[in-house]
Amino acid sequence: MILIADSGSTKTEWCIMEGNKVEKQFQTAGVNPYMQTADDLFEEWSTSLFPQLDRYPIHSVYYYGAGCAFPEKRQMIAAILGRHLQAETEVFSDLMGAARALCGRLPGIACILGTGSNSCLYDGVEIVGHTPSLGYILGDEGSGAFLGKRLVGDCLKKQLPLPIIDKFLDTYQLTEESVLERVYRQPFPSRYLASLSRFLLDNIEEPAIHALVEDSFRLFLERNVKPYTHATDFPIHFLGSVAYYYQSILREATRAAGLHPGQIALSPLPGLVEYHSPAV
Repeated sequence: MILIADSGSTKTEWCIMEGNKVEKQFQTAGVNPYMQTADDLFEEWSTSLFPQLDRYPIHSVYYYGAGCAFPEKRQMIAAILGRHLQAETEVFSDLMGAARALCGRLPGIACILGTGSNSCLYDGVEIVGHTPSLGYILGDEGSGAFLGKRLVGDCLKKQLPLPIIDKFLDTYQLTEESVLERVYRQPFPSRYLASLSRFLLDNIEEPAIHALVEDSFRLFLERNVKPYTHATDFPIHFLGSVAYYYQSILREATRAAGLHPGQIALSPLPGLVEYHSPAV
């Protein structure tokens, strides 16, 4: 049996497979080795993951995760999972997971638009081009955190129509003081900002809201996708909750940028299951 994991900042999806058959799928909390220690991860998985795997003879693990772009972080994940499961464990970045899920074994450009954002140029085997995400402070254009940050900033600086500002602040019971406290003094500010972006989806018919979302996607494409060599020659695939729920605006923005929209998927797991299934 093999175990496939797609781990983001918010949740981790797991799938146990035998051959082409899915035996079990379940979720645990999101983890990120860039922000958590090995002890943190082992404690989390000791209660939420390992007890669910005890009755399955796992021989291979394919783990795709946020925070796994650097070798030392991949080694940390592999050591924890491999030690408990005594299985051959391969750890990849979430970007490789997106590329394999969206492109399979064909070339293309794979993008993630969820809590954060990322992109890569994929040749069907390896990632051959990558624009750094830089996180929600320096980058992450088009992500949920970026949308939330832009929304909060535009409201508090009165850059949106007053009825929209009042509705937003009333909906979430926000003040300037409460926002600053939550963003600058409490953990996981990107998750918090992304959670506020739901207001945009609920009010997307407002012209100012539509324009804010469209402009955020335009920035993502200009800064993260168009710099790839021959970007116009490849389909641009998207993955993640923001891409999925705003897909009509995203497709419009992609075409307006002179690019070719491809697949838009909510989760990489179905594509990864197909990628790791034995060829028929």
